[in-house]
Amino acid sequence: MKTIAVLGAGKMGEALLAGLVKSGHPSDQLCFTERHLDRAREVTERHGVRWVDVAGAAEVADVLVVAVKPQDIEPLLAELKSAIRPGTLVVSICAGLPTALFEQRLPEHTAVVRVMPNTPMLIGEAMSAISPGRYATEEQLVAVTGMLSAVGRVVRVPESQQDNVTALSGSGPAYFFYLVEAMIEAGVLLGMNRQLATELIVQSAVGAAHMLRDTQEHPAVLREAVTSPAGTTAMALRELDLHRTRAAITAALEAARNRSIELGKINTL
Repeated sequence: MKTIAVLGAGKMGEALLAGLVKSGHPSDQLCFTERHLDRAREVTERHGVRWVDVAGAAEVADVLVVAVKPQDIEPLLAELKSAIRPGTLVVSICAGLPTALFEQRLPEHTAVVRVMPNTPMLIGEAMSAISPGRYATEEQLVAVTGMLSAVGRVVRVPESQQDNVTALSGSGPAYFFYLVEAMIEAGVLLGMNRQLATELIVQSAVGAAHMLRDTQEHPAVLREAVTSPAGTTAMALRELDLHRTRAAITAALEAARNRSIELGKINTL
């Protein structure tokens, strides 16, 4: 990839810029757009990447990474339609928006790749799933994989799975934060100092995540290794089952998946 322009310097847009700079991508081959001037100055000062307007980004970029909120996509695409150069690759990290939306609003045969990353991109530990549109080539998919590898791991999925990906990994970090928050509050309720409870739970979460990734064991196997017959863990897990925790998690992910589908429909009407 040569020049990359990130359209929208919110948290995810800035995280991608930071990861690219850190990975050695030349800063003079990076630029970004941002409606708020104060925010634009902050990003430029932190990462040494230049701010441009949308027309300027379309003029110089080989790759346009669309990182705006879904509700802001229509005016952006209207602006891009007359400015984008033939052969430019469009990479969307907008939740719920199908590649067909970009292909319909932009000039014919524009190559589009849809991406669902997540917020650990901020620390270089993202999980990103990519899907090609009708006109994206294998070479472009390889290039997008390389770009996103600067901020985490990348997998390819059929676009029909992207709403499921959004529910599982796109929103996934929030579920873990929710669980950790609940466990910390339970520790306080049990009489523990909040700072100590936080340290215990956060490190336990980090260690458990590393075990899952490094051992590649099924989570049930790792769970059973901690669960002695009639022990403390067994009693805790029984309570989780009595409160239908698994059913609640399934319902939560279905709700997230359905909302992702709704966002796509709203923006393609």
